[in-house]
Amino acid sequence: MDATSSGDQSKERQTPNGHKNIANFFFELGMLKKTPRSGFQFLGSGRQSVAAHSFRVAMIGYTLSHLAEYPDCFRVVCLCLFHDVPEARTGDLNYVNKHYVQVDEKGAMQDLARSLPFGADIEALWEEYRQGESTAAKLAHDADQLDLILELKEQQDLGNSYAARWIHFALKRLQTQIGRDLAAQILETDSSSWWFEGNDHWWERHHVP
Repeated sequence: MDATSSGDQSKERQTPNGHKNIANFFFELGMLKKTPRSGFQFLGSGRQSVAAHSFRVAMIGYTLSHLAEYPDCFRVVCLCLFHDVPEARTGDLNYVNKHYVQVDEKGAMQDLARSLPFGADIEALWEEYRQGESTAAKLAHDADQLDLILELKEQQDLGNSYAARWIHFALKRLQTQIGRDLAAQILETDSSSWWFEGNDHWWERHHVP
C-alpha cells in the first residue's frame, strides 16, 4: 500500500460517524431544491428554487471569472455554490422579511461545518462571500445579482411591469465592470431569442407526401 492510500484511509477513519454525516449533507443539499426563493411572492410572478438559483449563479460566476481574466475560476464557482447553503436550514428571506426578521445564517453554517471533515473549508468560502471584499467574492456577488436580473428580465418580457423597478435596484448592487456590461446586454436581449430568433426551421412543418 502506498503512502497516499494510507493517508486517504487515515482521513476516512477520522470522518465522524463514517460517511453518515456526508450522506446527511447530501440530503440537506436536497432541501435547496425544495426551498423557494421568496421574493417572487412580492413580484407577483415567477418561481425559482434556491438550488436552481445556485446552479446558474455558479455558471455565471465561471463565465465572469474568465471574462475578467481572474486566475482562479474554481474559487469563484465554489463561492457561488456555497453562498446560499445555510438556507437549507433557515429558508430564504427576501428584503421585506429581512427588515423584520433576523436569521442566524452564520450559526447554521457553523453547525453544518462541524459535522463535515471539510467543514472548515466551506465555512471559510461562505465567510469570504459574506464579507464581499476579495475579487473572487465580488465576482460571485455579481453572479448572484445577474441571475436575479435574468429572472426579472424574463418576467418583464412576459409582461410584469414591476420587474423593471426591481431591476433598477439590482443594477445598483453590481460591483464589477464586467458585471455591469453583462447586465446591459441582458437587458437588451429578448429572453426567448436564444431559442427562437433565426430558428424558424425548427418550427416549420415539413410536408409529408
